[in-house]
Amino acid sequence: MKKLIDLLNKQVANFGVLYTKFHNFHWFVYGKHFVRYHEFFEKLYDEAAENLDAVAERVLMLGGKPLASLKEFLENTSIVEATKQFTVDEMLKETLSDFQKINSEIQETIQVGQELGDEVTVDLLIGIAKDLQKHIWFIESMLK
Repeated sequence: MKKLIDLLNKQVANFGVLYTKFHNFHWFVYGKHFVRYHEFFEKLYDEAAENLDAVAERVLMLGGKPLASLKEFLENTSIVEATKQFTVDEMLKETLSDFQKINSEIQETIQVGQELGDEVTVDLLIGIAKDLQKHIWFIESMLK
């Protein structure tokens, strides 16, 4: 169970960092399609917050302690925080790369959950993976 909790906490960290990263993109997007991308990144940070909460609560239900500070998030994330100004295309490429990393990690966590017979965690993660894969498809299409 410890391995599963550790893998889930990695996603807590990832969604915590994404929440802030998507706020950065939301605030600093510019250009002729400003409104479209401003709203797009708002949707993504709202979704990141929901995923952060759902995964952290699952860690608690499994008897673990979710990561709960920015310091812990940055020490445990697979995601690089946004620390510079990005163009819209760079924001989309960053988001695509982040979602691909998280999706891959979630697949590993699903496998561990299945091995442990933890259908509730698997179900939660399949739902998150479904949304991530749809976002990946959308962003790949946007970048063509």
